Amino acid sequence: MRLKVHVKPRSSRNQITGWQGDVLCVKLMAPPVEGAANKAAIGFLAEALGIKKSQITLVSGDASRDKLFEIIGLSEAEIHQRLPVL
Repeated sequence: MRLKVHVKPRSSRNQITGWQGDVLCVKLMAPPVEGAANKAAIGFLAEALGIKKSQITLVSGDASRDKLFEIIGLSEAEIHQRLPVL
C-alpha cells in the first residue's frame, strides 16, 4: 500500500492533523535537515499504525513536504481504520 503524506516540520508536537482527500497531514517536531524529518515521519507512522519501522519505506519526496511511503502488511482500509479521521 502506498500512502501520501504531507509533513509540516518543526511543529510543537508530533500529531496527525487529518486527511485532505487521500493525503494524510502530519506535524512533526523534527527539523527538515539531513533526513531528520523523514526518519521522524517513519517512526511516527509506524507507532501510529502499530507496525515496525522496517515495514515503511520512503518512496519519493526525500526533500519535499509531500512524501510517498510504501507500507508493507496493511491494506488501505486497515490504514484508514488505524489512523484518526479529523
